[in-house]
Amino acid sequence: MMKKKPRDQAMAEWRGFSIEPAAPDRFVPVREIIAQVAAKLGLQNRLREEEMLAAWDEIVGDFFAQHSRPARLVNGVLYISVLQPTVLYELNRQWKGMILEKVRVRFGSKLVREIRFSVG
Repeated sequence: MMKKKPRDQAMAEWRGFSIEPAAPDRFVPVREIIAQVAAKLGLQNRLREEEMLAAWDEIVGDFFAQHSRPARLVNGVLYISVLQPTVLYELNRQWKGMILEKVRVRFGSKLVREIRFSVG
């Protein structure tokens, strides 16, 4: 322990207690802590799935968000569950490339390499 300066010692005696210097701030954002815990437990993919589910409305728009949802992410393949065959056809033929690009921009190009749609 360091020897106190005379002024600090006098103030401590006058107050009845000494004031120790504050510990350095070790603030860590909760997001970082969750990411570390998820990595230790092997839950990284599950967290990514939840993030995709939360962002699905923004990625595909209101209409397709009401008729589809991400089901799972396995080995770089994002499986999407679609309510109706006509919506499945439209997503597969017209929107698949655009949706894949938006997902890659938002979550990184290595996470999702393919999208597969199915009725369910």
